[in-house]
Amino acid sequence: MSNHSFSDKVANLQTEVDAAFLYNCIADAENEPAIAQVYRELAAIEASHGAKMLEHFQKEYAGIALPPPSWRAKTLNRIGKTFGYDYVLGVLLDMEKGLTSSIVQQKNSQNKPITGGEGNHITILKTLLDNKSRVSGEQLSKLEGKHKTVGGNALRAAVLGANDGLVSNLSLVMGVAGATEGQNGVLLAGMAGLLAGALSMALGEWISVKSSQELYERQMSLEMDEIVSNPEGETKELALIYMAKGIPEQQAHAMAVKTMENPEHAHEVLIKEELGINQEELKGSAWEAAITSFILFAVGAVIPVAPFIWWSGWESIIVSVVLSTIGLFIIGSAITLFTGKSIWFSGMRQVIFGLLAAAITYGIGHLIGVSIAG
Repeated sequence: MSNHSFSDKVANLQTEVDAAFLYNCIADAENEPAIAQVYRELAAIEASHGAKMLEHFQKEYAGIALPPPSWRAKTLNRIGKTFGYDYVLGVLLDMEKGLTSSIVQQKNSQNKPITGGEGNHITILKTLLDNKSRVSGEQLSKLEGKHKTVGGNALRAAVLGANDGLVSNLSLVMGVAGATEGQNGVLLAGMAGLLAGALSMALGEWISVKSSQELYERQMSLEMDEIVSNPEGETKELALIYMAKGIPEQQAHAMAVKTMENPEHAHEVLIKEELGINQEELKGSAWEAAITSFILFAVGAVIPVAPFIWWSGWESIIVSVVLSTIGLFIIGSAITLFTGKSIWFSGMRQVIFGLLAAAITYGIGHLIGVSIAG
């Protein structure tokens, strides 16, 4: 018997089904036929894992069946259709550790040897490259470049930015409310907290993006100087990179020589392969990132302070807590897009921690208010 419960087995099956579903969705949206085929083969691999896992689980639980794609997978697909599947791919690749773990656990329970092929999908892609000559080194470079984009990080930033604004300003508002019993000073403090926090987030994001761009531009400039001053050495480096992907030595060398015939193209390939820089990310505006961070933080921060615009006293405190509780639960639910946890688990966890922080600051504020009044 496995040490995992029935719910664990269902969750593992769901992960496999969702991965296969999303890889097929990404393949449908991919314009490059060779890359689309790689995604479809990845989907087939995940579907095969799910089928084998189901076959094993049915020996213990006769009623277990392969589930349909979850709401989470369907939501991610809708996000992909709207914003592009690079976002979804980033989230999907975060599932690989869980997928690898479930495969290893399944093999252990069946007393099957661990072959080392249970790793991440980058390893799978290298294997596909060995067996599928139609996937060129340049095409694989394009595919892996997508893996290195922000992916799900942009979605995480949106959710976590709103969460930071909500939790920090809720704590501030409740602290002042505890000291003043919800009188007019709360609105002023809440708006000040909103602006200060949003401006701080915006400045931090601007500096982060600008610094990264400047660093990458410097590295790219140095790489071009190396191509011009030492083309033979860069050709060898490029050949080694292709060989590391599983391409035979002679073919790798031929590909490197051909690539180096065009210095601009060679520069693009080397900064992606050697430096791991995706030039698409450098096109992002630091100001756009700063403004986005400001808005995301402000969206969360306005929730706890809004009731104090219309009410005061205990009425405003209660409405603020209710609205903040709803906001915390929604944010916790949104986080499940990345973690795969239950909506109720993530939502209630977010509510508990958020309200706990608010209660602590309210208590401290109340003690300070009593002390000052006394």
